[in-house]
Amino acid sequence: MTFSIVARQGGSVGVAVASKFIAVGAVVPQTRLGVGAVATQSFARVAYREEVLALLDQGVSPADALARTTAADEDRDRRQLGAVSAEGQATFTGAGCMDWAGGVTGELAEDGGTTRYAIQGNILVGEQVVLEMERAFRAGAGRPLAHRLVEALLAGDAAGGDARGRQGAAVVVATPGAGYDHAGTEVDLRVDDHPQAPTELARLLDLNDLYFSGPEDVVPLEGDVADEVATRLRTLGYDAPQVEAALGEWAGVENYEMRLVPGGIDTKVLQRLRDLTA
Repeated sequence: MTFSIVARQGGSVGVAVASKFIAVGAVVPQTRLGVGAVATQSFARVAYREEVLALLDQGVSPADALARTTAADEDRDRRQLGAVSAEGQATFTGAGCMDWAGGVTGELAEDGGTTRYAIQGNILVGEQVVLEMERAFRAGAGRPLAHRLVEALLAGDAAGGDARGRQGAAVVVATPGAGYDHAGTEVDLRVDDHPQAPTELARLLDLNDLYFSGPEDVVPLEGDVADEVATRLRTLGYDAPQVEAALGEWAGVENYEMRLVPGGIDTKVLQRLRDLTA
């Protein structure tokens, strides 16, 4: 009752998942920096996540890790798993999973090394779901991993997705030095209950970029730009003598601190200010 993709790109590992299942992000995905990523679904055995990652951390290949963990499970015929590491990728679909069920794996050479992925789903409208996910992921070369994962999820959803409908979705990505406080959690987003969960997840990912990414396309806070920013900030009630001080006060309230630059303004922050004062 779920479709997911696990992938490794450069030093990043991640998982995206969607399902007609509440809070699916609490059950299916897990990542570990420097090790890999895993998804467990179809009568999911949550313990698989730590078990598989522990084996990957020991240097076991994803294929062998899935084989070892499922071999000891009496309910393996109902399980579905996907895993990636720096060394490989693998997917497992038990013979008893409900139709349509299956998966694909692949890799492609990109800047930064070999990108690897495993895609799997069960109770889908058909094989086209995982094939469209694969097509979208491969077409996203050069894009940040989180966006490639969500784009693959959206492609699977557009192809029919879960045969029962939509409810939950999630994306998690770990990247060294990324995210808040540079702790390595680049993205960790969940949509627990929404009639258009994959689309809502994509919206949250855009917000995640706005709040937790560094400054991009900075323009000098001077001349016409400074005048415009000062005018728009006054509209919102921020009227400090120096425009940069007013901008910092507003950005602190709106949680845009990670995009502040001395003497300049990030274009996404500027656009957000324009949207709020249009």
